[in-house]
Amino acid sequence: MTITELKNVLDLNPDKGLKFILPSKEAIPAHFHVTEVGHVQKDFVDCGGTRRSVSSCILQAWVAANDEEHALSAGKLGGILKLAGKILPSDELEVEVEFEAPYISQFPIESAEASGDTVVFQLTTKHTDCLAKEQCGLESDNSSCCSTESGCC
Repeated sequence: MTITELKNVLDLNPDKGLKFILPSKEAIPAHFHVTEVGHVQKDFVDCGGTRRSVSSCILQAWVAANDEEHALSAGKLGGILKLAGKILPSDELEVEVEFEAPYISQFPIESAEASGDTVVFQLTTKHTDCLAKEQCGLESDNSSCCSTESGCC
């Protein structure tokens, strides 16, 4: 989900509560805080030697042990995103939720659905991948990826 898509959902449901469902089907506790909105850019060289860059918007969710009455509304999160607009280069960035579950992980937002008085966000997982499959010989034969003849890895 992009920032634009997220803002649209929040704008359509400003008075609703928020619920984030982890890939494990557990929910982030309802009294979470959004403690950071960040622009993260990763510049790297893939195993085939190609320079690449990816950018995303990260929403850090944090749960305070002694603040179970806290409840963030869709409108409040929309306001936080507006403040963060100063550092976000584009509203077309993909949004990920960073949460400690039990390790700090980043979960892309897969979907959102308004249900009753809540907007439910389904989070998904990220996966590693070889970005130079053709050069590494993975298009036809997985066994050659890291051979000395492959020119990658």
